[in-house]
Order: sequence, then C-alpha cells, then structure tokens
Amino acid sequence: MKRDFYEILGVTREADGDTIKKSYRRLAMQFHPDKNPGDKEAEEKFKECARAYEVLSDKDKRARYDRFGHQGVDGPGGMGGPHFQNASDIFEAFGDIFGDFFGQQGRGGGARRGTGPRRGADLRYLMEIDLVDVLDGVQKPISFQCEDNCKTCDGSGAEAGSKVETCAACGGRGQVVRAQGFFSMATTCPTCRGTGTIIKNPCKKCKGQGREVVERKLLVTVPAGVDNGTQLRMTGEGESGSKGAPAGDLYVELRVKPHPRFERDGTNLYGEVEISYLQAILGGDVEVETLKDKKTLSIPKGCQFGQELKLSGEGLPSLRSARAGDLIFIARVTIPKKLSKDEEKLLKQIAEHKTGSGKEKPGFFGL
Repeated sequence: MKRDFYEILGVTREADGDTIKKSYRRLAMQFHPDKNPGDKEAEEKFKECARAYEVLSDKDKRARYDRFGHQGVDGPGGMGGPHFQNASDIFEAFGDIFGDFFGQQGRGGGARRGTGPRRGADLRYLMEIDLVDVLDGVQKPISFQCEDNCKTCDGSGAEAGSKVETCAACGGRGQVVRAQGFFSMATTCPTCRGTGTIIKNPCKKCKGQGREVVERKLLVTVPAGVDNGTQLRMTGEGESGSKGAPAGDLYVELRVKPHPRFERDGTNLYGEVEISYLQAILGGDVEVETLKDKKTLSIPKGCQFGQELKLSGEGLPSLRSARAGDLIFIARVTIPKKLSKDEEKLLKQIAEHKTGSGKEKPGFFGL
C-alpha cells in the first residue's frame, strides 16, 4: 500500500508551499545517495520523497491528490505515475533545490560556472565635502584604483596573435562529472580550474588573467542640498565586466565636514551672535557672516540671552523642495567686566532714576 504523501514529507494537509519545500529539502539531505552510498533503502526513500514533493508542490496535482488520493495522480485519467528512476531525473525536475543545497543544478549536477560573461563589481567611494558645498553644489575630481580589462590583450588573457581554446577535458563547461552509482557529482575541472578555457600563450602584461589594476579619474557632480550619508550612483563607472558584460556602478557616499561656526539641523543652520548689553536693551542691527557672505541681522529691543534670531531662507537648500531652510543665530549677551568712569556714572544715573520712580527695585546695574 502506497504511503500518504503528506506523511512521507512529515507535514500536515494544511501546510503551505514554503513548509512543504523546507521539509523536502531536509529529507533530501537525509536520504541523499552521496550520504548513504550503497544503501538501497535510502535510495528508495530519496525517490519517494521526490515523488511526494512533485505532487504537493504543484497546485493542480495537490488538489487532485487531496480529492482522489493516489488514483488522482497515478492511475488512468490521472496526471502520470512515478517517473523518477535515477538521480538525474530528480536533479532535472528540482534543480533549484539541489542548486541551493548541493551546489548542483539540472541533470548530472552540471551548470556551467565562471565561464560566461560576468558583470563588473560595484564600487564605493567615500567623499568629504565642506558645508559651503552643500549650499550651491560642487564638482570634485576623484581618483581610485580598480580592476579593468587588460588593454594589451583586450581582456582575453592571450598574447597577441594567439587565441583562447576551449578546454578539452570539460568541453568548456568548467566542471567534470564523476558518477558514483546512483549519484553523479560535479567538481571543478582540474585542467582549466573552472574557466572552461585554456590559454597556451598567456598575455605577458596580465599573465593570462585578462585583468589589470588601473587608476580611474572621474569628476563627480554633487548637487546642492545633500546630507551626510547621501549616495550618488554613477552608472557604469564601477569595475569593467568580463567578456563583454556591462560594468558595475560606482556609489559615492558623501560626508559633510563639521563647520567651525555653524551646526546643521536638516536644512536649518544654527550659529551664535555676540551682542552687547546695550544692544540687547536698545535693539538695533548687527552685521553677521553667513556661509558665503555678510547679512544684516535685526536685534529686537529687550533681546534675551539665548533668544533665537532668524534670517529666513538663508539656510541650506533641500533636495526635495524648492524652499531653503533658515539661518538661526543664538543671542549671546556680553557683560563688560570693567566700565569707564563715564559709563559707570551714566548707568548709576539711570539706576537712580528707575529706583526713584518707585516702579522697580534695583537689579543688575539698577536696571
């Protein structure tokens, strides 16, 4: 009597596709012929698990099996009986499963590796910029070393006048298949070391590698409004691809250096402005330095220590909107340690006047 497919895989009838796949992977590892050489019972269980997974991983087959049992998928009018006679059949049907777990794919475990075109690697570059560069944007040159196709042999690895030959040992596949009874195992070809090709007369400059280290120089355009961690992608400026494959990309990551006078909060800038106690009392205008020029900042009468004074729109631009941030100055009121005789005389007169009026008690300088 045939065993229930759910029982074979050790799952419930409500199991989803991922659960069924994980269970099959675990059992395939357990009963794999390579782990059980010469064990006929393990070989049969290996095929039994494969048949159960074939049915339960297919929506239509699973529905017929749930309704009619084995007759729905094996008997006349069903969807075909068992057809896994050897490992090659199983590898052919579930190459993705064995590709993940055994490094194989398809019949005989032989997908070609490392012999075709290969996209170039992506590269990263860390660039430091000044805060003033964030204001208007900037163009900066950079240089870095990376791998490129050898200019002498044009990436072939062969000396001029010679050619690259297909490896006779593996037929250009980069792998050789060794059969061990029921199981076939693919290993890297020892003759060509997995490349699938033989270079009898290698290029003297790159020693047959087809690649060389070069220094790349680029001009990077940094837009206004960037922030720490902003990445600029330069398509096709990474390492060159092999055998005609496209190049990788270059990712330039930005770091904004600290500024001696301003701190950044998004698009707003914060700085400090020193004002005298008289300016704090009487108000007035003072000249302040921004990131690139000078502006007039209005001090209101009665300005307090730590009060924020704003220059609207004089902060940093935004990458996402047309509105710029604000430049905000924190008032720092300076109190003189010494006064001239005339200053002290005048301040005492003011203090006596305010005290004599009876409106206020004397405070600092009687004010």
